[in-house]
Amino acid sequence: MQSNDDIAPCLTVVMPVYNESASVAKVVQAVLLQRPVQQLVIVDDCSQDGTWDLLQQFSLTDPRVKLMRHEVNRGKGAALRSGFAQATSEVVIVQDADLEYDPAEYFHLLEPILSGRADVVYGSRFRGGGGACRVLYFWHSVGNNFLTLCSNIATDLNLSDMETCYKTFRREVIQNIKIKEDRFGFEPEITAKVAKARVRIYEVGISYSGRTYAEGKKIGWRDGFRALWCIAKYNFWSK
Repeated sequence: MQSNDDIAPCLTVVMPVYNESASVAKVVQAVLLQRPVQQLVIVDDCSQDGTWDLLQQFSLTDPRVKLMRHEVNRGKGAALRSGFAQATSEVVIVQDADLEYDPAEYFHLLEPILSGRADVVYGSRFRGGGGACRVLYFWHSVGNNFLTLCSNIATDLNLSDMETCYKTFRREVIQNIKIKEDRFGFEPEITAKVAKARVRIYEVGISYSGRTYAEGKKIGWRDGFRALWCIAKYNFWSK
């Protein structure tokens, strides 16, 4: 069975970071342990909790790490926009700076692209075969499923998890898409735009260790309403 150790370096990881001092060092270390990782672009979105100071050690000790910092907090989408522009590897993946997603599963997401079958791969928390998933909020999962359903109706895709963090792209695909959303509206926007681009999209099951709000989870109900607006906007009105 193929693993991360069987894949040559080919991956740029783009990591948006905002006030993640409790977890960011562990996540960065886990990312850098994965053999496919050729470049790690970390965009600190004006953290105020010491995150930026923690990140300095990695840029000094590992040449694969590129640090960027926004002087004003602009949101996840804006951080990703900055990070994607710096990607140099064949494949690009989004990695949150918390402990919800496991970098050891990169090889699952890379396989459809490296085998020539896919241009974009989503890691689904709701598709079988991805290992353990932490049991948390019922209404949060209902919201995720509802947003995915609305997105699928608009895009005519059959995704099971539009809101997943783990989105993987051929570099030329993501760098040819103009991202406008600054916050969590990135997820429905990028889904609408890859659907319009008629690229080959796959999904693979992943494990998931979700956080509670007390543990630092940031997305809320306002972001859900914004996601609905973005589904309509980027599928029907805006390029």
